[in-house]
This record gives sequence, C-alpha cells and structure tokens, in this order.
Amino acid sequence: MKRNIRIAAAVAAGALAVGGVLAVGPVAAGTDGDTRTTSRSMLMDARHQGRHHGGDMHGMRRHDGTCNAGAPARQGTLTAAQKTTLAGTAEEEKLAHDLYTAFAERYDLRVFGRIAAAETRHLTAVRTLLDRYDVTDPTAGNPAGEFTDPAVQATYDRLLKRGEDSLSGALKAGRTVETDDIAALDKAQSGLTAPDARRMYTNLLAASERHLMAFERWIAEE
Repeated sequence: MKRNIRIAAAVAAGALAVGGVLAVGPVAAGTDGDTRTTSRSMLMDARHQGRHHGGDMHGMRRHDGTCNAGAPARQGTLTAAQKTTLAGTAEEEKLAHDLYTAFAERYDLRVFGRIAAAETRHLTAVRTLLDRYDVTDPTAGNPAGEFTDPAVQATYDRLLKRGEDSLSGALKAGRTVETDDIAALDKAQSGLTAPDARRMYTNLLAASERHLMAFERWIAEE
C-alpha cells in the first residue's frame, strides 16, 4: 500500500517509469519541439525504443552508440565505403543543424530550435565514430552554412532559400531533410557489422523519424 502511494506521488510530480525504474523529474517537452508531450506518451516512446533496440532497457541509448548505464557497444570494422558513408552522415547532420538554427533565428517557432539542439548531439555522436575509426571529419572547421561536399552545399542553399520565403516553406524544408535522412540512415545500415556504428545509426534513424513526425504536425496546423 505504501509503495503504491509512493509511486502515485512520483507520477504526480512528473516521474517517468523506464524499464521498471522511476526516473524522477519534471515532465519536459520532447526534442522534436512538441510541448504537448506527456508523461504517458514519453513512457510509450521509451517502451517503443526498448522494443526497437531488441528490448534492451539497461539505460537509455545515447547517440554515440553507448548507454547511460551499461557497457558501450563494441568497436568493429568499417569498409572504405562505410567510412565514406560515415563522413557523409556528418555533413548531413551539420546541414540539418545549420538549417534549423537559421530558421529558429528567423521564425518564432520552438520546433526549429529544439531539433537543432538535437542535431548538435547527433553530430557529436558521428564525430565520435569518425575519430574512433580514424576517418577525416569533413565538417571540421567549417562555419555555419558551409560544407565540404558541393552536393550538400547545393542542397543546403536550396532548402535555406525555400525556408526564407515563408514559414510554411521552412517547415517543408525540415520535412525534406528528415525524409532524406531517414532514407540515407536506413541505407547506411545495409551490410554494416560494427556494433557501435549499427547502434548509432539505429538511434539517429529513430530520432529522424520523431523529427519528421514533429514537422508533419506543424505543417498540418499551418
């Protein structure tokens, strides 16, 4: 009886049960920028993530392929093509970050700033693996809006122009970025055996799916 009272009090205070452990703290908005997130939806998302990662809930996954609690994923071997893909992923994450940051400065809409913050963490995760596998970081030293790959630069310039024309254009540019990222991240996992890289791509894919849903919601409300 006392245990039930303690759990009820924790839930009322904003606690979130994850994998049978109460993570106490206020209910916060998700990184997809939707402040309508509730403790119930957060719990459902956590359970979904557990299923997505084979039911492993020994600590929530970090984007660098490790857990907040538990052993990190093992380093494996990457082919030359997989290393090229990893470098390209860094450019894609930087594109998303720089684009959303520019839109956040232009429009008073929380979705851009919050997803831009998430993209910062994603880029850090990719850079961790670039360093681990001794791959040159194509984003190193590049200021906001500048990219090493001419194709990425052209995509950024096109989407930035589209988003500067209107808020609707900015939201649709975000949808395009996340749709393209989902396809690229899904393809990146084909034939990949390195445990740490597989985990990182899986986490980035799940995040992009959430971001896409957030942009879709905002577009529908426009």
